[in-house]
Amino acid sequence: MNSPLAHPALFHLGPVAITAGVVVTWVIMAVLVIGAKLATRNLSLHPGRLQAALELIVETVDSQIRETMRVEPGPYRGFIGTLFAFIFIANWSTLVPGVEPPTAHLETDAALALLVFLAVIYYGVQAGGLRGYLGSFATPTPLMIPLNFIESLTRTFSLLVRLFGNVMSGVFVVGIVLSLAGLLVPIPLMALDLLTGAVQAYIFATLAMVFIASAVSESREVTEPKQPRTSS
Repeated sequence: MNSPLAHPALFHLGPVAITAGVVVTWVIMAVLVIGAKLATRNLSLHPGRLQAALELIVETVDSQIRETMRVEPGPYRGFIGTLFAFIFIANWSTLVPGVEPPTAHLETDAALALLVFLAVIYYGVQAGGLRGYLGSFATPTPLMIPLNFIESLTRTFSLLVRLFGNVMSGVFVVGIVLSLAGLLVPIPLMALDLLTGAVQAYIFATLAMVFIASAVSESREVTEPKQPRTSS
């Protein structure tokens, strides 16, 4: 019996096997890039419906970053917005007949979790320098260095497991019910699966913001001198 985690290769690029999940991922990335180019090529001070909708999306992302990270959203908007958009579209790609969402593949979720891990390091170093970021592992005491390092790995792994588990379980349940009950019965389950996909995209992006904000604030605390208390 084949493992449900094994996906057959559609073709090979040299020694690298290209699966359907990889192809769908490429298509989603192309849609995001081309769509962004087309949607922003004629920006105006008097926006039409499309530009107004895009501005609403950007303002929503900015508002979420401000509320979650307590910082100005500029440096983080591109990464967080793209992360959410990709996961959202990937989860909803199941609407296309015959397409399995790439987020139901372990390697895709591992790549997304790795991106968040690298983003935490990047923004942490950017905020407090290399000394500040590495020094954050020694807070509140150097004895915590091993535990803080393990925590940074386990929380990244939790992102991978949470996204993969929820998306894969939805695909399995809908597939099983579809095979047993016919075409129309699984529709409520499919609607629930779409809702779960949207929620998982939101949770993934929110947790990424929390992890990045923690690294930024801790790095700054190491490098910025503490202000002395003044007596009234």
